[in-house]
Amino acid sequence: MRSIRIEGGSKTDGVIRLGGNKNAALPMLVASILTKDEVILHNVPKIVDVEQMLEIARALGVQVSWEGDTLVLCAKDVTGTVLPSELCRRIRTSLLFAGPLTARCGSARLAPPGGDVIGRRRLDGHFYGLQKLGVKIEATPYVFSFSRDKRLHGSEIFLDEASVTATEHILLTAVLSSGTTIIRNAACEPHVSQLAQLLNAMGARISGIESNILVVEGVSKLHGAEMTIGSDHVEAASFLSLCAVTGGQIELQGDIQPRHYWMTRRVFERFSLHFTLKPNLISMKVRSAPRLVKDLGNAIPVIADGPWPQFPSDMMSCLVVVATQARGTSLFFEKMFESRLYFVDKLVAMGANAVVCDPHRVVISGPVRLHGIEMSSPDIRAGMAMVVAAACARGTSVIYNAEMIYRGYSELVPKLNALGIQAQELEL
Repeated sequence: MRSIRIEGGSKTDGVIRLGGNKNAALPMLVASILTKDEVILHNVPKIVDVEQMLEIARALGVQVSWEGDTLVLCAKDVTGTVLPSELCRRIRTSLLFAGPLTARCGSARLAPPGGDVIGRRRLDGHFYGLQKLGVKIEATPYVFSFSRDKRLHGSEIFLDEASVTATEHILLTAVLSSGTTIIRNAACEPHVSQLAQLLNAMGARISGIESNILVVEGVSKLHGAEMTIGSDHVEAASFLSLCAVTGGQIELQGDIQPRHYWMTRRVFERFSLHFTLKPNLISMKVRSAPRLVKDLGNAIPVIADGPWPQFPSDMMSCLVVVATQARGTSLFFEKMFESRLYFVDKLVAMGANAVVCDPHRVVISGPVRLHGIEMSSPDIRAGMAMVVAAACARGTSVIYNAEMIYRGYSELVPKLNALGIQAQELEL
C-alpha cells in the first residue's frame, strides 16, 4: 500500500505540465477494438485507471505498446469476449467494452463494474441505449451478458439523465450499427466531444458534437487514426485549488482549450481568485487569502455542480478545501452523488469549520488554520482534496490508500515537489 506524507506550510511556486484528460483517455482505449488497424493516442496519462483498462484490452487480444506518453493499440486479433471479473470490479469504465465487443464479435460477458464509492451510479442509461440499438442483455447481481442475433440498428434515444459514460457507450456502439442513431439529452463534456472526434477520425459520421443532441450515421467499417488527448481540466482545477490555499503562484501548461475553463473561472472568481487563461497556458498568482463574494442581497453564495457546462462534480471536493481557507461562509450543493461530500469529516478532524447538512449539502465557514492528521483516501477526488488540505495545514499529514488518488492523477508527488510542496511517497 502506498501513502503520501505532506509537510504543510509551503507556498506554491512553479510550473507543471498537465496530463491528458483521464475521462477522454479511457473510452478512447475502448474505441480501438472497433477496428483492426492501429489507433495511436498521444498525451495519454499514465495513471492506474488507464493501466487497468489496458489490462482488460490485453486480455481481449489487443496489442498495446507505450512510447513516452504515446499509446499504440492494435485490435486486429481480438477474439475474447469475456472480461476478467477482478478487473471489472476495479473500474467503472470496464462496462464500455460491452457494446463495442457485441457489435464486433457478437457477444460480451463481464462482471458488474466497480469504481469510486460516491453513492449510487445508475447503469440504466447504458442498458436502455444498448437495447434500443438491438443488444440483448441478461443481468444478474454477478454477471452481465450481452449478445445480438444480427447487425445492430440505429434508433432514436432519449436519456433520462445526461450520463457521460452512457453517452460514450452508445456512441461507441452506434457507429457500427446500420442506419441513424439520434441521442437526445446527451452529455456534452469535453471528454465526450474528444471521443466523438476520435471516432470521426476513424471513419465514423457523428454530428452535433459539443451539443446535447448527437446524430450518428452508422458505417460498416472503421479504420485506424491518430489523436492527441487534450489536457485534463479537472487536474487543472485541482492544482489551482492548491495554489489558492497555499498562496504563491502557479503556471499550468498543456493542450488547454480556454472554453473548457469558463465555468471554473467563474467559480474561482466567487472566491476573489483570478487566473489568466490562454490557449495552452493557465497562470495564477495569489497575493492574499481567498475571500467569498456574497450574492446580491447579502446572501450566502452557493457552489453547486451539474451537467456540463455547469461546474463539474469532480471539482467540488478541492473547492470545499478552498472554502475552508476563504473569508466568509458558503454552501456547497452536490447534486449528482450522495456520498461525494462524506470526506468532509476528515476536514473537520483537521480543524475545518464545516456542517454537513445532509448527503448533498455542506456549509463551510472560514478561514481556519488546519492541522495535519493521518487519513485514508476514499475516492480519487476526495483524495486529491486531502492532498490540498494537507499542503496548507500546520504540521505533517499522511494520506493512506494513495493508489486511489493515482487512479486519476499522473506523477502526483513529482508535480507537488516541482511546485514547492514538501511531499513524499511512502511504501507501507
